[in-house]
Amino acid sequence: MTGTVAEFDGQRGMGTVGSDDGAGPFVFHCTAIADGSRTIDPGVRVDFEVVAGHLGRWEAAHIRPVAVDNRPAAAAG
Repeated sequence: MTGTVAEFDGQRGMGTVGSDDGAGPFVFHCTAIADGSRTIDPGVRVDFEVVAGHLGRWEAAHIRPVAVDNRPAAAAG
């Protein structure tokens, strides 16, 4: 899926991402960020997968920032 990071709390290491098709929001933990950065800014466009989570809810996983308009993908500044 493709979507946008809606929020990310660096202290908790938790965030949410919404998909372009309106599904979600899907919760994710910083360990789900595929590049290992452990932080990502709200508003960043991402590709992600939806997987069954620990508490029976759907969660985002394998989150990868995507390039926009031929600019490199950026996680956090």
